[in-house]
Amino acid sequence: MSAQDSCLSLIKYLLFVFNLFFFVLGSLIFCFGIWILIDKTSFVSFVGLSFMPLQIWSKALAISGILTMGLALLGCVGALKELRCLLGLYFGILLLLFAMQITLGILISTQRTRLERRVKDIVMETIQRYHAHPEESAAEESWDYVQFQLRCCGWNSPRDWFSIPSLSSNESEVHRVPCSCYNSSASNDSAVFEKLSFPHFSRLGPLARPRHSTDLCLVPANSDIYSEGCARSLQKWLHNNLISIVGICLGVGLLELSFMTLSIFLCRNLDQVYDRLARH
Repeated sequence: MSAQDSCLSLIKYLLFVFNLFFFVLGSLIFCFGIWILIDKTSFVSFVGLSFMPLQIWSKALAISGILTMGLALLGCVGALKELRCLLGLYFGILLLLFAMQITLGILISTQRTRLERRVKDIVMETIQRYHAHPEESAAEESWDYVQFQLRCCGWNSPRDWFSIPSLSSNESEVHRVPCSCYNSSASNDSAVFEKLSFPHFSRLGPLARPRHSTDLCLVPANSDIYSEGCARSLQKWLHNNLISIVGICLGVGLLELSFMTLSIFLCRNLDQVYDRLARH
């Protein structure tokens, strides 16, 4: 066997092994998403997410798993069987994904102001419609979870909640905000803890009961709530995690470039191998 044949065999099996790994990874992601869809109750108790956001994430995981499995299968079969059509399709899909990522990065960089304005509009619309339609609460529950995790309240400040009709009370002039604004580390109020004992606020203690769409958990705005708006908290989070985000993006991009290089090299050199076999 010549050195070139040995090199091609090495590339072939490297491509196969790497794609086999990603096929297994995609299978695990898919199974994880399906498990969340089927066994929502136990997963809610484990991670503390409410049902609607959990359903969205589970479907996203399942779809991501299927796409990863499909792409990895193309790479595995194309490399192992030395099929130029599959290797070419594999290269084309990777190239398309890489181009989409580059385009997305450029759009985010150039349209940052417009994007920030759009996100603000969506959040403010969610706040304005908070619990106006209890049966359509996916966006509201997701925003509750964001406030809880980022330890913030409102978009600009807690005052964003003061004019919301569903949060106002005729019995008192004290403004009220959702329980996701409550700063549990600043108080030991057991009455508020009882209000907060919903699945997606499970950091505060054991679960007392599941949240239903008719529940509305509120606390007075003059109690121990987060004083910072989520716009500022989100900026801090992005600043603190910028290196990790850039590193992940670069890692994914380099991985895609490596797979594209291996697949196109193998695809282009298969002709030479076929020619030599035909002569013999």
